[in-house]
Amino acid sequence: MTIFHLHTPLCQEDVKKLNAGDIVFLKGKVFTARDKAHALIRRQGSPVPLEGAALYHCGPIIQDDSVISAGPTTSGRMARYTDEILALGVKAIIGKGGLPGEPFLNRAVYLAYPGGCGAAAASQLRIRAVHFPELGMAESIWELEAEDLGPMVVAVDSYGRDLYQDVRLSAKAAREKQ
Repeated sequence: MTIFHLHTPLCQEDVKKLNAGDIVFLKGKVFTARDKAHALIRRQGSPVPLEGAALYHCGPIIQDDSVISAGPTTSGRMARYTDEILALGVKAIIGKGGLPGEPFLNRAVYLAYPGGCGAAAASQLRIRAVHFPELGMAESIWELEAEDLGPMVVAVDSYGRDLYQDVRLSAKAAREKQ
């Protein structure tokens, strides 16, 4: 396990450095997106350039132009959009619960942020802009400035290693052994 402090926008070299199990802290722009934002990007395109971006599956709570809470949401709901989002140049998806590893191969990484740590994440984020505000607070795309957002675990790397899959296979093997 290695600890990385990376700055967005990420490049392919950044992604290649990361292995499943590594710890990552991010500095720079991070964009939030949930179900409705993914669907709107599919229909209309992205309102922001996503080349090298870190996309956070998060519906932040915003009050008085400050991020109050920014915990991860379950990424599985957005799985059907993963290939299209990565095709826009996204280099890291942040969330909880994982995503299928195949779309990440030779392209990007999935970073797991601990659930229940929304206040900790909020202390590391500042608002830069909001896009698709008509979707409401949780579903809008928030353009945030991160200052050492993390720690996050590389759960799916660009080499095909998937910590979630490893756990599933290990659990299956243990059940079969019994």
